[in-house]
Amino acid sequence: MGVAPSADEHLRRAALQIQHGNLRVVEATADRDPLELFGEWFKAAEESGIFLPESMALATATATGAPSVRMVLLKGVDARGFVFYTNYESRKASELEANPQAALCFNWTVLERQVRIEGEVERVSHEESEAYFSSRPRGSRIGAWASHQSGALPSREALEERVRRFEKEYPGDDVPLPPFWGGYLLRPSRIEFWQGKADRLHERLVFAREGEAWTTQRLYP
Repeated sequence: MGVAPSADEHLRRAALQIQHGNLRVVEATADRDPLELFGEWFKAAEESGIFLPESMALATATATGAPSVRMVLLKGVDARGFVFYTNYESRKASELEANPQAALCFNWTVLERQVRIEGEVERVSHEESEAYFSSRPRGSRIGAWASHQSGALPSREALEERVRRFEKEYPGDDVPLPPFWGGYLLRPSRIEFWQGKADRLHERLVFAREGEAWTTQRLYP
């Protein structure tokens, strides 16, 4: 059971809602780049003090269309799209290899904002994965080697033994990138910005890619 927010926390959240309540996605007109707009919203989420604003739901599906979803962390966004990292032998990676279509969802409740993204996924380059992997804490790099992500684990002790094994194999800070670990890039074909409003009369604006350009459309709440 979570801890109930304090009175100060309720006041902080109310202030944030008032501060952002007058913002409108109507400002996101057709001449806006949705990735730049996402950057502005993400910065606002960071500045709000939300815990892990980079948390996002990643939805994948098997080749036959059976869906699954989990929370992952955004590790990069640029003109190409959205980057996250994982074990290439994990369930989500297996599904992405079989069906490279995926969806992301950011939900920043305090700001009454949500962003939904759909598109095709591809692996980032080995060099890009290596650069990110080397920036991780040593323990996280050792953990990447030790975990058969999504595989059956006979006991916690088995995982701890694998951690000890790789700590001995890589005693210093030079822990190399595992061949089974790296990043994915989701190239967006559709991005929807949702701004909560009173009386459930929310604002929704969709950007859809057409070639190198974007079209916009408003949706009923």
